[in-house]
Amino acid sequence: MKFQTLKLFVLVLLLSTVQSFAQTSFSVWRDLSEVTYKIGQDEFGELYIPVFGSKIKNLEGKVVEADGFIIPFEGMFKPEHIILSSLPLAECFFCGSGGPETVMEVMLKNPIKYTSKKVRVKGKLTLNDKDPEKLMYILVDAELLSN
Repeated sequence: MKFQTLKLFVLVLLLSTVQSFAQTSFSVWRDLSEVTYKIGQDEFGELYIPVFGSKIKNLEGKVVEADGFIIPFEGMFKPEHIILSSLPLAECFFCGSGGPETVMEVMLKNPIKYTSKKVRVKGKLTLNDKDPEKLMYILVDAELLSN
């Protein structure tokens, strides 16, 4: 009986360690999707202003990882300033059915080459609810982890 209890304890310990590791190495998109909006006004008319919940606010200033697809913009591609979408191009916020919470600006430390394949980046998350000319999620001091 003691051996069964010991096996169960080791199994629980192992599972909690794996779960803890998985939480630290996950892509941040799921948490970022939990944003709401309020309607505001500017000189051009009505706009949606993001309202970040506590889970998202807790990520601000922290280094996070995000995987996704590079979305071409303004001249098709800037190798040190990209738009990353959690969804493929045909489904992204700009071209398809995704919402604004599915894209982020990424300011890279080093320029990268454009690819249509999924990439993974890591950087410090900044939240933007003030400047409508920028996306609401911005990753700064970012680096490419894989492509």
